[in-house]
Amino acid sequence: MGAPAGGRRWVRRRWVRWTAFGAAALVGAAAGAGWAVYAKLSGNITPDEAAAAELARYEQERPTSLVKDARNILLIGSDSREGDGNARYGRDSGTERSDTTILLHLSAGRRSATAVSLPRDLMVDLPGCRRPDGSRSAPRFAMFNQAFQLGGSACTIRTVEKLTDIRVDHHVVVDFHGFKKMVDAVDGVEVCLKEPIDDRAAELRLPAGRVTLDGEQALGYVRARKSLGDGSDTERMERQQRFLGALVNKVRGNGVLLNPVKLYPVLDAATSSLTTDPDLASLRGLYELVRGLRDIPMERVQFLTVPRQSYAYDVNRDQLVEPEARRLFERLRTDTPVVVAGHAPGGSAPARSTGARDRAHGDADAGPSSGPVVTVSPPPTFPGNTAAEDTCE
Repeated sequence: MGAPAGGRRWVRRRWVRWTAFGAAALVGAAAGAGWAVYAKLSGNITPDEAAAAELARYEQERPTSLVKDARNILLIGSDSREGDGNARYGRDSGTERSDTTILLHLSAGRRSATAVSLPRDLMVDLPGCRRPDGSRSAPRFAMFNQAFQLGGSACTIRTVEKLTDIRVDHHVVVDFHGFKKMVDAVDGVEVCLKEPIDDRAAELRLPAGRVTLDGEQALGYVRARKSLGDGSDTERMERQQRFLGALVNKVRGNGVLLNPVKLYPVLDAATSSLTTDPDLASLRGLYELVRGLRDIPMERVQFLTVPRQSYAYDVNRDQLVEPEARRLFERLRTDTPVVVAGHAPGGSAPARSTGARDRAHGDADAGPSSGPVVTVSPPPTFPGNTAAEDTCE
């Protein structure tokens, strides 16, 4: 004889309640774990409050943004010896310098990304900056990387804005340790070496050909200067650009962005050892900035060095090539497409125009004309490379 109908209904109601409670518990646990991950990753990032306060002090003299939704981010590689594993790269003199500085322009609508390397030996006008001890430096004409040494990221940003007349919307500072972790998190990055490397100073020994670099090797590879190529900072910057292109390809090409298991260690590495402006100092801030980057074709992720040449009074220093540098800055400022083309390693040729000159009085070979003929030249082409290029080709 079966149980009474009322008893069966009571059992079903109890089962439904416990099932709902269990589902709610699982959802709550997942949400709690998700929040813990979010908090952990966001906590990796250090907000650069001091720079924000200093930049606010000079807001009236800073350039204005001309194109809505376009963004300019200053990427600064610090040579700080503080932090895990960084002391091995040399004795800390008590000051940090910008080992690498890149102005990254993201176009409106995220149609392209253009990364412009700024040589550390470039001679520029530095503004008066607030030092770490609270005192202020006097304006001076000096090497570009002294800006970071004098006044950190705020001084570097003001120097870049003075040099380019481009508004820096965000900035990111990463040290040696963070760079290594990022490379290791994607299981290394492949590069192509035309000849073997044996650099004792960088603790780097690599064979020729295709080589997958781990974090430690990658750091030595992008920082080495005197032992690779012609020893110039120009060639070092080109090597950094090609490595970054390969890194972008690795992240985009192995399913990292769509695989949570792979994505977490990459995000953990990418956010560790980062110092950013307060607006970027969270996963939400970073996501809002880069969410459109996955749709940019690799051939439109471009790398180049600002047009430069040896400084007239010291061959070991650099100066801008004009008017080519001004043309590049103008295109970035107005969000006008920048065209890059490959060139021989070690070169730093200025931008060149591939179009015919404007003709205001007609073409002598074209016969009679009813009026002035104006031929619009194509945009200038700057030496550089894209993330789509294979370094072994």
